[in-house]
Amino acid sequence: MRNKKETVRQLDRIDRNILRELQKEGRISYVELANKVGLSTTPCMERVKRLEREDVIQGYSAKLNPRMLQAGLLVFVEISLYSKSADIFDDFRKAVIGLPHVLECHLVSGDFDYLVKARISEMASYRELLGDILLKLPGVRESKSYIVMEELKETLSIPVQDGR
Repeated sequence: MRNKKETVRQLDRIDRNILRELQKEGRISYVELANKVGLSTTPCMERVKRLEREDVIQGYSAKLNPRMLQAGLLVFVEISLYSKSADIFDDFRKAVIGLPHVLECHLVSGDFDYLVKARISEMASYRELLGDILLKLPGVRESKSYIVMEELKETLSIPVQDGR
């Protein structure tokens, strides 16, 4: 997330179509994208650049096969902290951000404080991640883990709704 002040601007039908197409194929050429959304190349490129400037498009990335990179084991870990003080939350946040195996970490409401998503190679690596890393993060009281047995759906795509 960027620290820019977010401004809400209405996206028109063409902007939404551009976003849908770029989520399907981030490496699409401007010529092909323009054809798909009904524009000529230059106006299409200008719209994409504006959507990037306005932080609607925050970046582009490649989807990698975790099994090919010794990261086939997906785990979710609920983390509870000892205290709900701002300092504890800040210390935890700073520490978890630097962990390479942690793909996502969310402060949540409910019976625990954080939900961590991590990818590792195998169960032995999981024991190391949990015992030697996560449980030693600042303020951690306890954890509860979920090992993913089958991945049914994983996407970064956000549904782009039609305008109202």
